[in-house]
Parts: sequence; C-alpha cells; structure tokens
Amino acid sequence: MKKKLQIFISSTYIDLKNERQAAVEAILDAGHIPAGMELFKAGNEDQLKTIKRWIDESDVYLLILGGRYGSVETKSGKSYTHLEYEYAIEKGIPVFAAILSESLLYSKAADIGAINVFEQQEKDKYKQFKEFVHTKVIRNVEDLKDIKLAVHTTLNEFNELYSFSGWVKGNEVEDFTELIKENRGLLKENKKLKDLQAKQAPSRKVGNFEFEEIKEILKQKELTIPAGNFDYKEKIETNFFNLFLLLRNEFSTGVENSTRTSDKMIYVYYNIAPTLMSFGLLEKVKVASVRYERIQTTKDGLNFLAYCDLEQSNPKTSNVKE
Repeated sequence: MKKKLQIFISSTYIDLKNERQAAVEAILDAGHIPAGMELFKAGNEDQLKTIKRWIDESDVYLLILGGRYGSVETKSGKSYTHLEYEYAIEKGIPVFAAILSESLLYSKAADIGAINVFEQQEKDKYKQFKEFVHTKVIRNVEDLKDIKLAVHTTLNEFNELYSFSGWVKGNEVEDFTELIKENRGLLKENKKLKDLQAKQAPSRKVGNFEFEEIKEILKQKELTIPAGNFDYKEKIETNFFNLFLLLRNEFSTGVENSTRTSDKMIYVYYNIAPTLMSFGLLEKVKVASVRYERIQTTKDGLNFLAYCDLEQSNPKTSNVKE
C-alpha cells in the first residue's frame, strides 16, 4: 500500500513563483500531494486559521526561503511565513527548508529588481527568522534543479525517520479492517509488556525520544562514504550511529563551514550533521563577528553519548527495551 504524503509549501509569493512551481513538480513526480498558499489569500485571522488547518492535515512542511520576510500579521508582528513555520514546529510536523543562495538571489534581482528580491523594511526580523530556520533541517539551493533534488532527497530521508499516516485509497484501507482488529489485542499485550519494562528499568530519554529508538534508527540509516573521504582509498559502507561515535570529539569542539575547514569536515558538515541535527543531537551555534557557521553537540547529544559509554561498560543495559 503506497502512501501519498501531503506536503505544505510555504514561501513569500511574488518573488518565488518559479521556485515554488519547481517544488510542486518535484512533489508530484515523487507521487505525493502539494498544498500551499495558492489555495487562499493571506491577510486576516480567518485565512490564518484556514492555513493552520491545512498544515494540521499535512505530513511535511516545506519552507522556501528567499531574501524577503513577507507580509506581516499585525497582532504578532511576524510575517505569515514565519507564523506558519513556527506553527508547523509547534504541531510536531517534520519541517525542512530550501534556502536560496546569495548568488541565486542576486541573479533573480537582476531579472525582477532588487526591491522584489531583498527585504526592504523588516531586515532585522528577516535575519532573526533565517537564523532560526538554520537550526532545523535545511537544504542550500543554487537553482531550480537543486530545489527538486532537495525535495526528493529530504522526503526519502523523512520516510525512513518518521511513520507518516499519509493518504491511501479507500479500498486499500478496507482490506486492513480485520488486521486492525487483531492488532488491537496485540497492542494491549504490548502495552502490558512496556509497563512491566518501565517498572524494571528507568527510562532513558534523549530529548523527545528514547535512547534505544534513536540508536536503532541511526544504525539502520546507512551511508556510503565516497572513496577519498576520511583518508579511505575505497568507498566505505557505514551508518550514522557509528559515524556519531567516530566523530564525537570533532562535534564536541564544533564543525565549521569556513574556508579553513578541511575537506573531510566540510563533508561531515553537509552530509552527516543534518541527519544528527534532526534528532537534536547536534545544533548550529552563532559564531560572533564571523560569516561561517558551526555545528556542535547539544546537551541531548552528550546524554546520548553518555548512554553509549554506559552500555560499553555494562553490556546488560543495552537490553533494557528488548
């Protein structure tokens, strides 16, 4: 049974029509359902309620961020795009952002004018919003092809990380009626076992997740490191759990995207860190008076590593949830 996901697309309007269309085409090409601002007009509280309802019914939220902050809602003083993004996070909906590069923005400004591409009035709010977006899953894009690639790549990753309800055909749902009834009994038994386990061993939370849940997902999420990276002559097959342990010292001091950063750490910054950030194990931190960014281990990430060390010193703890 193939699930179709509903993807809510958010962006400022006039300046990003082509980028939004590219995202719609990629979502349709992937077999999913796009939803977004073309369905309604921003500008009053009733429409904002409608937007929130559409976000509630969506599986994934995609933000396309250019150089403008967008129309500001009077009560909050925030743009509608900003409010939508915060609401999706508040509701626990997986979010990611396609952020246009400076070169792409200047190219657009040459075509449609800088006043239509770059924020003129709310520059500070735009800067703060962009910094906030960078703390979540992002994809930097240079052109329309990059947007399509970002959509396909991120949706594939999210399908591995999350259990989406999605949309299915009615006749396919009916076929599962008996199975659902049978599963109810199994769920009751499973709950009894979980309650018993909870009494026998303390919970090991890492942020909003259980330690064992993150550990198993990171082990299942495999990555092929191309030949030449990490000083390996041949490509390496590994997983994100092993990589997090391998790079724990680098992440604790911070991995940067500056011009002085080695090729190895640049690969880590763009190809390994975003997945670990989605679990709250890593985060972006501000670096004063410089133009580059740094990613380093969060408090939850340190707790996760501590649990790993405890398991190595006392192997019995690794079977807490089994």
